Amino acid sequence: MARLTALAGALAVLTSAGAQAEPIEFFQLEATPYDESIPAPEDRFGFGVGDRPVRHDQMVAYLTELAEISDRITVETIGYSHEGRPILFFTVTSPENHERIDEIREAHLASLEPGAENDPDAPAVVWLNYGVHGAESAGMDAAIPTLYHYAAAEGLEVEADLRESVILITAIFNPDGHSRRINHVETFGGDVAVTDPDHEQHNLWTTARTNHYWFDLNRQWLLQTQPESQAWLTQWHRWKPMVSADFHEMGTEGTFYFHPGEPRRLNPLIPERARELTQGIAQHHISFLDSEARLYTSEEGFDNFYVGKGSTYPQVNGSLGILFEIGAARGGLIESDHGLVSHGDNVRTHFRTSLTTVSGALAQHREIAEYQRQFFADAMDAARSDSDRAFVFSAEGDPMRADLFVDLLERHDIRVNALARDVTVDGTDYRAGEAFVVELAQPQYSMIRSLFDRVTEFEENVFYDVSGWTLPLAYDLEYGALGRSFNANLLGDAVEPGHVEQPAPPASTYGYVLRWSDYYAPRALYRLLDADIRVRVATEPATISTSEGDVEFAPGSVFVPLVGQDSDREAIHALVSEIAAEDGVPVYSVASGSTAGGTPDIGDRSGFRAVERPEVLVLFEDGLASYDAGEVWHQLDHRMNIPVTLRRKDQLSGLDWSRYTHLVIVGGRNTGLAEGARERIEQWVREDGGTIIATRQAAEMVETAFFDIEASEDEEDASDEPLERRDYADMSIDDAEHVIGGAIFAGDLDTSHPIGFGYSDRFVPLHRNTTLTLTRPEDDPFGVVVQYPDEPLLSGYASDRRLEEISGTPAVVARRLGSGSVILFADNPNFRATFRGAEKMFLNAIFFSSLIDRPRGDY
Repeated sequence: MARLTALAGALAVLTSAGAQAEPIEFFQLEATPYDESIPAPEDRFGFGVGDRPVRHDQMVAYLTELAEISDRITVETIGYSHEGRPILFFTVTSPENHERIDEIREAHLASLEPGAENDPDAPAVVWLNYGVHGAESAGMDAAIPTLYHYAAAEGLEVEADLRESVILITAIFNPDGHSRRINHVETFGGDVAVTDPDHEQHNLWTTARTNHYWFDLNRQWLLQTQPESQAWLTQWHRWKPMVSADFHEMGTEGTFYFHPGEPRRLNPLIPERARELTQGIAQHHISFLDSEARLYTSEEGFDNFYVGKGSTYPQVNGSLGILFEIGAARGGLIESDHGLVSHGDNVRTHFRTSLTTVSGALAQHREIAEYQRQFFADAMDAARSDSDRAFVFSAEGDPMRADLFVDLLERHDIRVNALARDVTVDGTDYRAGEAFVVELAQPQYSMIRSLFDRVTEFEENVFYDVSGWTLPLAYDLEYGALGRSFNANLLGDAVEPGHVEQPAPPASTYGYVLRWSDYYAPRALYRLLDADIRVRVATEPATISTSEGDVEFAPGSVFVPLVGQDSDREAIHALVSEIAAEDGVPVYSVASGSTAGGTPDIGDRSGFRAVERPEVLVLFEDGLASYDAGEVWHQLDHRMNIPVTLRRKDQLSGLDWSRYTHLVIVGGRNTGLAEGARERIEQWVREDGGTIIATRQAAEMVETAFFDIEASEDEEDASDEPLERRDYADMSIDDAEHVIGGAIFAGDLDTSHPIGFGYSDRFVPLHRNTTLTLTRPEDDPFGVVVQYPDEPLLSGYASDRRLEEISGTPAVVARRLGSGSVILFADNPNFRATFRGAEKMFLNAIFFSSLIDRPRGDY
């Protein structure tokens, strides 16, 4: 009863604070006058900031109006979300600085060049991130009082701050996730605040934190696969700010967190001086928080290791990165162990620490400017003393994949050159005109090492996110380091990414053939099938007579015959020409159905087989990982233009299974199927020829549900030996010892298998973040498509025990079940839309599962 009385009292206080008659006063600084001609948020919204989360359209309209009214603020649209919402970028500084803003930016960038000196009178450049996670409403709405303050606050102090700084604000990073969250809050909101944490209004945490395709955008600073992150990173490198602040919410029971972060888990590429300067800024947050007797922490829980987060990426790029996390109000007002948490109070705390970030940066302006200049000078010195001089890379048979990697490097402000002369590195030949060179002697040296290095040894084994992100491996590139033998003669022209466009083939009188090794070949194949064009896929190598002479084509190559089609020859030629231009896939005109070198003729029914248009059903929610499901959706829909039917896992009754060819089930905490659904799916596979594609935990579930294979059990957990006594203080470290949070493993791929079509060699890098292992089929010696080698770890952390358990086990299994197929991935081949090599196996499973034959011998 006493607890309820206390909560009621606190509710009255917080409600009056968050929804008072003059709500802007809740955010205004004491003793600071404000220009009354500047409209307050409630003048436009009809409610005060903090009463409830603000819709994106309202925020855009109000903040744009502030920029139009105030001579301290300018705004530009730097990009759009998947759903077409604008991402706004605000520049906040004094009117005098605005008149020469381009000059200030260029002078700041010039001060970072080798040999340059800092101008002590140059403004400090401070970047404020708002709203990367859609569910974290306070992290978005804090942009509103911040921009209002800089538009309306008057007096010598704010004028000095604006004169001495350029403040860059993105509002907001993730408008689609934010809009999803607002819709949920408003749908379940009422006239009276409900503080019960179990109220539905406080739900939708994971789904709303992501963008349209359910990607966590705070992992996209490095990977750059989403339009939102591409927009803001372009602006970040246009300015290279001195300080970057990133505002979030965390679990409701948390209090308030700010960097410098966990001292033991620091990326080795980040200088210790960065932590010292961040601690200096932290004193300004502490001063404010102590003045209001608030609870906080600054060196526990959150690390600075994975460079793809908004607070760590800046630190590997010469800036100070600061993470802010506050216990979430989840839409309004919610109970917690430390009292009621209100949205309004969270917004105010983020707003006030936005101001202390600026004041802290200004207090150490000269020290931070010198640190940033020295960071890049030290990078150049490190490059000159490095035993490696450059990296060379190529993508055999797939120029688009190499171009996509060049695009990624350019987004990180890394200079890339064409390879001018042929070179051999570690037994691999790199050819001029096809390969590229990244010289280490450039300001982004630290970032280059972060992207290319393979790290498998760590001082500590606790990771907040993935431990291995060697991106040439993720892109399945051939790459190597050039040592001291490197010279400038190997450097061709600097290259910029551009669309890889192939010429239209000459009109043929027989047919056309497409390579399957090219990145967008699956998109091209779907174009053909969707246009009701009949195709035949090579299951063996074939030397085909073309208009360019005899050309060797690998398994998976797609032949488009002219005979037997409903479309005329002109329409087919127009379509394959469109494929060459838009998908970048080379198309060859075939001169004859007779092949050379003893390879199967095009009319051979086993050497070339028909495939049908896939109809894909993807399950999501109800215990399946939203990130994984979103990555499948993004891969098929956004990249390959293949329509996808999305269906909740526990709502499968009533489906017309006859319309689907493929069912995709991703991993998660609960992948199990209801018995009725399991029986119907098995019938669909066995009798109708359907294909199940299952990844991670779902692959284990399918083994058990459809093949009666028991799930793998941790050998140590199954032991009858008594547990060794350990100190309680060591629990967090010991718990993480055998966790694989995200590492890159090697796989040995059978390239003759339909799931292996399109690969140039047997080596394939795989992302792994589970400890499960798949079972080798007892009745099919050909069913293991990919196997982990004896020493599988390429990059990242995995304990010796886990490596021993995983080595030699299947990574990908493909087997028949009645008339259909089941394809199991121990890992997630579509992880964060970044494993451009492994994802081809997933697409092969979509298109070529019908080509998998059942063994007939007695093995």
